[in-house]
Order: sequence, then structure tokens, then C-alpha cells
Amino acid sequence: MHVTHFHCESFRCLREIDFRPGAEINLVRGKNAQGKTSLLEAILFAATSKSHRTTIESDLAKSGSEEFHIKIDVQRAQREVVLETHWWKGQKRIKVNGVAQKRLSELLGKVSVVLFAPEDIALIKGGSALRRRFLDMALSQLDPAYLSALQNYREVLRQRNELLRAPRPDPDQLDVWDVPLAREGEVLIVRRAEFVADLSRLAAEAYGRIAAGEILALAYAPDVPGGALAETLRAKRDADLRRRMTVHGPHRDDVEIAIAASPARSHASQGQQKSAALALRLAEMGYAHARTGELPVLLLDEVLAELDAQRAAQLFDAIPAGAQCFVTTTDLARAVAPSDRASYEFIIEAGSLAPS
Repeated sequence: MHVTHFHCESFRCLREIDFRPGAEINLVRGKNAQGKTSLLEAILFAATSKSHRTTIESDLAKSGSEEFHIKIDVQRAQREVVLETHWWKGQKRIKVNGVAQKRLSELLGKVSVVLFAPEDIALIKGGSALRRRFLDMALSQLDPAYLSALQNYREVLRQRNELLRAPRPDPDQLDVWDVPLAREGEVLIVRRAEFVADLSRLAAEAYGRIAAGEILALAYAPDVPGGALAETLRAKRDADLRRRMTVHGPHRDDVEIAIAASPARSHASQGQQKSAALALRLAEMGYAHARTGELPVLLLDEVLAELDAQRAAQLFDAIPAGAQCFVTTTDLARAVAPSDRASYEFIIEAGSLAPS
């Protein structure tokens, strides 16, 4: 799939932008704070209704504006999809092919987007919550059943925790919430285990192309093993009552990441961690391709920073042929796409985009 038309107004620092990107590699050059990251963020937001930088949507509106508008036309294998988001004074309207959507689940999966940003290094060296979010975002775009289970689990968990925080919680009432929590949680555990197993193989392949000679491995680390959640909730009920929260469950899961058999979080260099984070995103892309038969749109924000010419060439070689890619950089001279791929160059300045 690829974006054929992009239109944006008043998103972040972007002025009115209207352009038709190329079907393969699009190089976007600009100095810092000119709108490079915002351009990629707008594409991501149109496809997922989520930002990778904030959960406060009012932050996305251009300074002095109370609204923003994004529209992307995407050509898929069998059809064209038009996604449109209009945000105004805290109200968000989403349309798919001109039809208003009431729920996030009606948007996710229409267009698959994978974003790598400099902050992604936190996937390797940061806390478990970031890796759980990675799992949830990747799977929610591709698996409606997972998204439904995730939404249900979060709602039941919220209500169970509210009961635990009550002045005098009734232990017997926890049975009402334990059954659906275990049911939805088991779906998450099973799907995460399958996903991480596939992702580990794909990430190892991608990492090997970016950093030859080193081995990357992922392992799912569930807080509760599959099939044991209902029993664990019963066994740990007294602890939950003492701590006034649900201590165990998929909301405590993690993914262990190792390079050369050592924990990447504590033993890998900055360069190794960045390469591992990029390999995760390329693996996510490969997984989506295998599941849907189509390559997602790939967004690479400042991925070339701190890479030498050889590593930059290895990076481009690792991007699947035929994938549409948006690459932002402060130095176009270092962003040389392979000669066998069509590339298009753009300059962004003060929130305005123009061909180079």
C-alpha cells in the first residue's frame, strides 16, 4: 500500500500542505524544528488516531488554532482508501471513504503504518510499559479480535481496581470481574506469545542486515503464564486487597531483548540499541506483510543520524523492495537511496513542503 495524496492543515507547526508522494522512497530534508517529524506524525495520526509523541490531542493543533485537519489517500492492492480526521475544540471526527466512524476499531487496519522515531531507543532500554504499548499498537492494527480483547480487558481492569480502592471492598464482588478479566487476558497472552515468536525471527533477520555478525533475540515474558490467569487472580486476591490494585496480569507483561545473548537494555551500546529498535520496526513491517499480503507504509524519522555511509546503505537495503518509505533527514547528501529504487526529494521549511 502507498499514500498517493496527503493534505494537512494546522497540524503542529505545519502550514497547509498538499502533496503527492512517490510510491517508493521519499526523502524529506529540513533543518531542525521545520516540521519533518510533524509530517510523519500526521500520517501516523491519520492511520491510527494516535500520536507517538503525546496523548493530549490539543497539543497537535497549530499554535493559535483550535482545529486541525488531515486527509490521506492510500492505494491498497484491491482498492483505494481515504482517511480523514478533523479535530475541533476537543471533538474529533474520523471518516473512512467519506463515512463517519464512531469507534477506533473501525479505523484501525484500514491503512497499516510503521513509524521509527529516535525515541524508539526507549523500546530497548526503557521500561516494560513501552514494550507493551509496542505490542498493543502493532497487533491492534492487524487483529480486530486482539483490539476487542484489549479494550475489554482495560475496561474490566479499571472497574476491578475501582472496587479494590473502595473504602471497604467486598471480596466476593471480585468474582464478577475476575471471570471476564481472565477471559480477555488469556486472549492477550496467547496472541502476544505468537506475535513475539514471529517477531523474534523477523527482527533477527533485519538486525543481521543492519549490524552483521551480531544476533538479536526476543522472548515474551508474560507476568502470568498462559492458562493460569484465573487461578492467579484467585490465589493473589489477598495481595490485591492489601495493595488495593490488581497486581498480576497481562498489564504487567514484558518482552526480553538480547544482543549476543546479553540483555540489550543493560549491556548493548547506544548504536546497538538504536539498530535493535529499528530492527523491531522492520520486523513489525514484515509481520504485517505476511499477515495481510501488503507492505505497510514505513516512516523513518531521522534514522540516518549518527549512521556512517555503510550503515546507511545497509539500512536502505533492509527496507523491503516495493515498500513506500518516508525518510526525514537534516542532510540529504547522506540519504542516498539505492539506484534500483525510485526516490523523490522534498524540502520542508517553516512548516511548508516543496519539491527539492
